[in-house]
Amino acid sequence: MRRKPPVVLATRPIEQSRFLRAEQVDLEFSNGERRTHERLRTSGLGAVIMVAMRDEDTVLLIREYATGLGSYELGLPKGRLDPGETAEQGANRELKEEIGFGARDLLILTRLSASPTYMSAMAHVVLARDLYPERLQGDEPEELEVVPWKLSELHTLLQEPEVSEGRSIAALFIAREFLAGRFRPTP
Repeated sequence: MRRKPPVVLATRPIEQSRFLRAEQVDLEFSNGERRTHERLRTSGLGAVIMVAMRDEDTVLLIREYATGLGSYELGLPKGRLDPGETAEQGANRELKEEIGFGARDLLILTRLSASPTYMSAMAHVVLARDLYPERLQGDEPEELEVVPWKLSELHTLLQEPEVSEGRSIAALFIAREFLAGRFRPTP
């Protein structure tokens, strides 16, 4: 289902947002060179990105509007952790909100950064298996389209024009390698 993107009513610069704040960092490197870098700081609670397996080979993706790109993007369900939540609890909540399923088996595979040169954000990659139907009300402005995809056909997913989000692509490859026995998470 192809949706018409939302209409941009206005854009304006902000000094701070609910989620991020910019800061300058003065650095001196081991060779004596000094630089001032800028970075975005997050709330510090962390985030989760879930590889939800409907069966041994089928992952559930979502299509949602990506404001940064101004278009719909196909990727994995993801979200911020709420205060007091573990990564597993946050992953299960986000799954219920975004795809209408919970998971009885949740395993943290690793953590990924988005842009470590200028952002402090980290996301736990969580493999979700043994899914069961349960829906929670989320904060999305529209219902997200759930798109099943064969993990064995991951190479064809990369050819889709709506697939560009690096964390989703990396998490899918990490999960595929784990499921094939070629990757083991470090405790």
